[in-house]
Formats: sequence, structure tokens, C-alpha cells
Amino acid sequence: MTFSIGATGSGMGPGHALERFGSDEVEGRAFNAHVVVRFLAYLRPHWQRMAAAFLLTIIGAALALASPYLLKVAIDGYITGGDAAGLTRIALLMAGTFVGVYLTSAGQQYLLAWVGQRVLTTLRAHLFRHLQILPLGYHDTHIVGVTISRVINDVSVINDLLSQGLVTLISDTLVLGGIIVVMLSMSPRLALVTFSVLPLMLLATFLFARQARVAFRQTRSRIAAVVGDLAEDISGMRVIQAFAQEGATQERFDKVNRANRDAYIAAMSLSFVFLPSVEFLGMLATGVVLWFGGLTVARGELTLGVVVAFLAYVTRFFQPIQELSQLYTTLQAAMAGGERVLGILDTAPEVKDKPAAGEMPPIAGKVELRHVSFSYRGDTRVLHDVNLVIEPGQTVALVGPTGAGKTSIANLIARFYEVTEGAVLIDNVDVHDVTQRSLRRQMGLVPQDPFLFSGTVADNIRFGRPDTPIAEVEEAARLANSHDFITALPDGYNTEILEGGVNLSIGQRQLICIARAVLADPRILILDEATSSVDTMTEALIQDALRRLLAGRTAIVIAHRLSTVRNADAICVVNGGRIVERGRHEELLARDGLYRELYERQFVDIKTEVNN
Repeated sequence: MTFSIGATGSGMGPGHALERFGSDEVEGRAFNAHVVVRFLAYLRPHWQRMAAAFLLTIIGAALALASPYLLKVAIDGYITGGDAAGLTRIALLMAGTFVGVYLTSAGQQYLLAWVGQRVLTTLRAHLFRHLQILPLGYHDTHIVGVTISRVINDVSVINDLLSQGLVTLISDTLVLGGIIVVMLSMSPRLALVTFSVLPLMLLATFLFARQARVAFRQTRSRIAAVVGDLAEDISGMRVIQAFAQEGATQERFDKVNRANRDAYIAAMSLSFVFLPSVEFLGMLATGVVLWFGGLTVARGELTLGVVVAFLAYVTRFFQPIQELSQLYTTLQAAMAGGERVLGILDTAPEVKDKPAAGEMPPIAGKVELRHVSFSYRGDTRVLHDVNLVIEPGQTVALVGPTGAGKTSIANLIARFYEVTEGAVLIDNVDVHDVTQRSLRRQMGLVPQDPFLFSGTVADNIRFGRPDTPIAEVEEAARLANSHDFITALPDGYNTEILEGGVNLSIGQRQLICIARAVLADPRILILDEATSSVDTMTEALIQDALRRLLAGRTAIVIAHRLSTVRNADAICVVNGGRIVERGRHEELLARDGLYRELYERQFVDIKTEVNN
């Protein structure tokens, strides 16, 4: 079956996003060949359409170069000579070049859009696929909104570079090279005078590139911080409103938002300075051509047609330079985004199948932890030399103070994490020797925070078995004591679940999660404080449903309310990462140990609550 797991927080407050991402590396390399080569592989399946787009680019560049030259021919060959027929032919030919430029541009844009959308879809699918195989440890330590920003924003700018950017680079390079060649062939002297402004252009470009590398990388970090902070704040809106912290949260978000604004303004300011500089140099070059070319025409050293063609070429010469400067900003954003996306794709799963891992045979239900020790991310150990054997069909409860290690034991049994030392065995098979999918398909989880997906109630119940007929779904709901309230919903089993299941109570969501587990028919079931957040009446319904669910199955029950585990076959008291007591309810009470202390403390709390 597939597990339904409640969302876990990153442990970061709303104000941490800017602090965390403000320190990201923003220098980087202007061009990272490794990033480009890795992502060019996504174009390989579409090489034919990309080749067609490149061909159209070459044709379009040639046609764009031809029209000013035809203008020269028209002036020098036909207008000055009064040849109306020749002028008509040239005019038609120029009209044909304009139509050709239009058609090639339209075809090129269509092909690039076609390829770009498919590359975008493929890259996001690969990224999401990898995110699904990364262990819970990764998702526990990464802000959800930032991960979303990687999948949406960074992938989008990478796609812009791969599809539009490459063709723009080739097209503009061809146009620039062609203009230089044609101008030199028509008048080397006038061409060299025209190119006298290029040193100023190179200087402006160098200064722009130097600053843009940092500025446009900074924008990627800032937008990720905004998305991360926004997602976290929306998820925690109930807490924000409950503590009347709307003002403080707004102030923190404004700080992140302003940082994003300032980063974009800084980046755009560079373009606002550079692009007018390019236009100014273009006008300066036009003035040079007009003045120097006019003098040479007056002296009879050049024809009027050549000067007019030069003026047209100069106008077109600086347009590709502007486009290439904009491409450079896209390149910087894509390099920054690409490095971060590759950072996700190259993150090796801490929990992964061995190359020779086999399928888990049908599980009978024996669970054994043999000298298991465990620590999260190499930090202080949370489990120390834990030994535990659960026989098939037994229900074993894990109780103890908060942070004792109860959930860690359950996570290791489901192999959400890898043990640091020791081994976890199911039916005497080391969980490392079988695939995660085949293991978890025969296990189930009812989480403390019931999580429902968007879709209908029926879709959520059949989540682990999507093709289950509705009759079996209803039977599972009856066993889970959820059929009655489901049929009372506006559309019954076809009622749409709103995001977060907000149109259902916590108890109703938990009963649906239990129905999901009933339908999946797992051999090993993990109950993670399944009744901790519900009222007494709903708890009774859940306990009755759980009794049916646990029949004949091995169950690991993490419990806070000790009254819910009195009938467990064994109770393990966990404290400080060790199992310090084990036995049945009556035995542990008689020992006068930690279990008795926990039980009496809860009894006093409950009695006090009732008296009040």
C-alpha cells in the first residue's frame, strides 16, 4: 500500500526565510558548463524540431540581412537610373523577404514553444519523481515553499534558456557576423569608422556583466524566500490568528517581500542603465555613418545606396546586442536556478534499495529490532541499542515521555530512515534486503495528524488501491465507523475534500484514514497516536474501528493516552532512546516504575479535569 503521511514542518519560523536564503551563494560562475550539459540532455528527444528551428533561424537571419542590401541595389541601380521595371522587381523581392522573415519567425516560435513546454513538463516530472524517493529526513529539513519555487520558478527559467536562449544566441550571432561581413564588403573604410564605437560597447557590456552575475543570482534566492515564507505562513494561519500575530507576521513577510523587490530593482536597474547605453551608442554610430558617409558621397567616393544600406545595418547591428545582453541575464538566472535544481536531483536518497534487493514475500507479521541505534543527520543519538521482538498478530504499544524515541522506532520499522547500527527484520528478513515499495505495500500507517488529499472521500479511502469498486470502499468505511457520517455529507462518497480536509472534523478525517488502512489490508499496522486529537465520543468510535482493524494483524501503537493501550499484548516504555520497561498493563503498574508514574499523572490530570 501507499502510506498517507501528515505534513511535517521544517521547524523554521516565518522570519527565518530571508535569513536563510539571504546567505545563499550568489557569486557563482557566469557560465557553468556542467549545468548546461546536464540540462541539454532534455533537448535530445526533440532534436529534430530544434534542428528545424535552427534552420528557420538561419533562413530568417539571411533574409533580414538581404533587405538593406536590396535597398542599396534599388537606390543605386534603379532609382537613380529611373528604371521603374527594375524598381518594381526589387520592391517585390523586398516584400518577399519581409514575408519570409514573418513566416520563418512564426515557424521558429511555434517549434520553440512546442519543445519548451515538453522540456518544462519533463524536467518538472523528473524533479517531482526524485522528490518522492527522497526520504522523510530531506522533507523534514527543507521548507516546502522553497522546494515549490525550485520546481516552478527555477525550472521555468532553465527552460527559457534551453529553448528560447539557444536559438536567440545563434540567431543574433549570425546577424551580427553577417552585418559585419556585408558592411566590410561594401565599404571597409566606412565599416571601420562605424565600428569605432565598439570599444565603448565592450566596456559597457563588461561592466554590465560583472554586476549582473551577482544581481540576477540574488533574485533567485529572494523569490525562493518569498515563496517559502508565504507557504509557511498560509499553512500556519490558524496559529497566527490564534495568537493574534497577524501584524508581526505581516511585518516579517514584508521584510522578505521588500528584499525580493530590492533585488529585482537592483537587477533591473542594471538593464535600465545598460540598454539605454546601447541605444545611445547605436545613435552615435548612426550619426557617424551619416556624417562620414555623407561626406564621402559628396566627394563621389561612395554611392548614396551604400550609405542608406549602412544606416539600415547600423540600426539592426545594435538590436542583437540588446537581445544578447538580455540573454545574459537569463543565463545568470538559469545558472543559479540550474545549480539549485541539480542540488535536488543530485541529492542521494539516504534510504535506497540495494541493486540486488528483492521483493518482500507475503508478510506473516513478525517484527524484530536487533541492537538498533539511530541518530538523525549524524546528530545526538535518539535510540540506543534497542531490542524488540513482536510476534505475528501481536499489538505492542510504545509509550513514554515526549521525545523519548517512540516515533523513531516506528519510522525505522517502516524504513522511513536507515538504522545507524543494528538491524530491523520482518519475518526474519532484513528490511535492507528487500525493496521499499514491496515492504511498505504490506504495511499501513494511521497518523496522528490525519492527512487527506484533494479529491472525493471515496478517492481518499481507495488511495492505496485506486481501482477498488465503490462497494468495497463502503464496506471498509463501515468497518471504520465512518459510513454513517459519509453518507450524511452533501454528496456522500463523492463529496470533494477541500485542501487540508477543512470541511471535515479531525475525528472524521481520522476515521477516513482508518477506512483507508482497512481497505489496504496491511499485515503490519502503525498507529501514531491516532486518538490524541479527538473528543471522547469520537475516540470511542475510533477505538471500536481500530479493534476491528487490528484483528489478526501485527500492530505498533504509539500512544499518549495510556487508557487506550490497556489491552495491548505488550507495552514498551521508551525513555531516553531506550526501552526501560516492558510488559502488560497490570504488570507494569505493579512494578511501580516509569509506566506507573505516567499512568498516575494522567489519572490525576483527568480527575482534576473532570472535577473542574
